[in-house]
Amino acid sequence: MLPLISPTGSDRIHEVVRAMNAAGVVAVEVTLRHADAIEALRRAAASAPPGMIVGVGTVRTIRQLDEAVAAGAAFMVSPGLDERLAARAAEHRVPYVPGVATPTEVMAAARLGLNVLKFFPAEAMGGVAALKALIEPFPDIAFIPTGGIGEGNLAGYLELPNVWCCGGSWLAPAAELARGDVSAIAGRVDRARAVATAIAVERAKSPPG
Repeated sequence: MLPLISPTGSDRIHEVVRAMNAAGVVAVEVTLRHADAIEALRRAAASAPPGMIVGVGTVRTIRQLDEAVAAGAAFMVSPGLDERLAARAAEHRVPYVPGVATPTEVMAAARLGLNVLKFFPAEAMGGVAALKALIEPFPDIAFIPTGGIGEGNLAGYLELPNVWCCGGSWLAPAAELARGDVSAIAGRVDRARAVATAIAVERAKSPPG
């Protein structure tokens, strides 16, 4: 799972990050959707337990990317593919995961040497069926579907080959973030992990090919 955290305040984000890590999450994405997002990212990165990876999402400009790196972001995610962002991320030596939705965009990303891509907006672009069709001609590309994913459709995405993980804000809704409801957030993470674990177990039982 890759929880998307969109804090409107940064005071309790360290509690949320630690609670997610305790629930088994190893990476989170702090989105740049609010004015104080960089400060929230800084606090999240500074307070993350050992082994916890804090990245940044909704990166659209070079300035945002530079500020995120300075704040401690370990990876970059953008809504779409931008060659300038890819080049800048490479200069900083941080992974860059662009959003794609079509074969043309996947091929453009692959030409830049990018092989982990965000399928976005997943549900709006056709959901599981669309991603399944997109995966077939690109067996060497890993996808992180994001956008409209929740407990009800999570399994369908995770059952697809080449899906690295699923991203989503449903794991940490804005209201629960605002009040620092770490118990509710941890519960959502636990349920998502149970789905992922069940799929992994079934996949392990199946012979390869």
